[in-house]
Amino acid sequence: MIDASMDRVNRFRAEAESRDLPSEEVEEWIRVARPAVYLAESGDGPLVARIGGVPLLPHGVPEPSDPFVASVDLAALPPGATSLPLPADGHLLFFSGTEVSGIGGRVSDAVLYVPAGTPTAPSPLEHSWREPYRTRELRTVWHQPSAQMPESYALDRWGDFPEDEQFELADELSDAWAHVGGYRPSWTLQLGGHPASPQNDPVHDARTPEEAGPSEHGGPAHAQDADDWALLATWRCGDDVTELDSGVAHWVIRRQDVTARRFDRVHRYVEMA
Repeated sequence: MIDASMDRVNRFRAEAESRDLPSEEVEEWIRVARPAVYLAESGDGPLVARIGGVPLLPHGVPEPSDPFVASVDLAALPPGATSLPLPADGHLLFFSGTEVSGIGGRVSDAVLYVPAGTPTAPSPLEHSWREPYRTRELRTVWHQPSAQMPESYALDRWGDFPEDEQFELADELSDAWAHVGGYRPSWTLQLGGHPASPQNDPVHDARTPEEAGPSEHGGPAHAQDADDWALLATWRCGDDVTELDSGVAHWVIRRQDVTARRFDRVHRYVEMA
């Protein structure tokens, strides 16, 4: 863990102690936090990601079914900044419409991995139902531990039916964590970590047998697969999507599928506050 992250963890321990929160729950909250990368506009650093505009697609790739959201230069990410086994280079391209999905599901062309050195060309999406999203460059990048949402923590910690006191404890842990977070610019794109969702936790939703679909062996998804699900990315739509109020899009995937470069197995969720 990098020094800045350790500093936040230590300040969280001190803040939680001042609130008389149980030390075992404090340590569990820290244990389940996952590293994440947050990208924002402005800054004079290298171009890490581009939002909107026209995608650069490899020759012969079928046109994706949804509008282009972002292209992320994986080589520009800090090494080890997420817990995902992402490729070391190349680009990840994300696609999403703005129809609120409630419960998401697998979308085979929602994410495209373009290996480094692959010939590409600007490819306007001729069949897209909307104009391209506004073009923006993301050059501000930071990484830090990402905590679970309190309800998700409570469900994972105490089962499907936590008591009211346990939900309250999760809220208190979350409040103490946020209190020591410090200033961060308003981010546009998150990679890895836990989701920040205005409605439901998309990672929890993807764990359900109905959403997870068949296992690698053809049968129902096995319980041991549940912890393999992780957040790949979240896009805060902001003013770019006027039809959504504080809209977000999430892309969720199994870690084993990231390792296998099977981004066609991504599940996507679109929601608003």
